[in-house]
Amino acid sequence: MNRRYLVATLALILVGALTEVWAASVGQAAPAFTATDSNNHVHKLSDYKGKFVVLEWTNRDCPFTQKHYQSGNMERLQHEWTKRGVVWLTVVSSAPGEQGYVIGGEENAYMSEMRAAPTAVLLDPTGQLGHLYDAKTTPHMFVIDRKGLLIYDGAIDDRASTDVSDIAGAKNYVVQALQEAMAGKPVTVATSRPYGCAVKYKD
Repeated sequence: MNRRYLVATLALILVGALTEVWAASVGQAAPAFTATDSNNHVHKLSDYKGKFVVLEWTNRDCPFTQKHYQSGNMERLQHEWTKRGVVWLTVVSSAPGEQGYVIGGEENAYMSEMRAAPTAVLLDPTGQLGHLYDAKTTPHMFVIDRKGLLIYDGAIDDRASTDVSDIAGAKNYVVQALQEAMAGKPVTVATSRPYGCAVKYKD
């Protein structure tokens, strides 16, 4: 009985250790992932070694997401930074039956309508990628540097509202992180509290 207890305890410790190792943490290596996009193409984080990567969690039915898309703000960021070599991966972690759930064709039509320009839209209906990065809201933004280190985790900006007029005067944390990191400087604001709608996971 004691031996069984010892084995069970060690197993729990090991699981906890693995969870800690693979959890997304600023300053540490970004968790590796493999995901399928809206065109049924497979993407691995390792494919983008040597490049900056932005992960953007989205839900087109969320008013906070709509603020940034219907104003054109998110699309402008995607166009600007992908032209500068940044890989921009938009992620949909809404589960089937939940707000924001889409299939590939639907999301492609929406991205075309909005004239959005992410590198790809990753479909994550099981929430595996979302949980790996502990994505909490839509939007929730992450920035990964050329070395594969997570250098930013948090809100898109410092105006936690659905008011489009707030965008003009907002401090955009993603832009700031990319500009500073590309200039070889430390990221001034590496974490912030994400705002928006809760990611609609299946569990």
